[in-house]
Amino acid sequence: MPAAKAPERLLKRAEFLAVRRGEKRRGRLFLVEVLDRGDGGVPRVGFTVTKKVGNAVVRNRVRRRLKEAVRTGAAVGMAAGHDYVIVGRDDVLSAPFAQLQAELSRRIHGTR
Repeated sequence: MPAAKAPERLLKRAEFLAVRRGEKRRGRLFLVEVLDRGDGGVPRVGFTVTKKVGNAVVRNRVRRRLKEAVRTGAAVGMAAGHDYVIVGRDDVLSAPFAQLQAELSRRIHGTR
């Protein structure tokens, strides 16, 4: 089986807003919003951390942890033609990284 292509990034506000119409998969550490674009293209992923989580330093730490978890394994389960928005919560910083990866993989696959 060939290696899965790394997901592209969602960067425009309109793309993030479009994903909000899709399915929501809630978890203790984050929320994953998933939208099937229906085009079979490369999966795309975006990261959001609200100001409720903390100041810019804290939000960036949460975002970096989530990006690394996707890069090191969770991206394998991303379906072609889907957009994913991961909304981080402050619990991301206190959770062990292995737990964060496992939880993210589960949410991306759509299992509980």
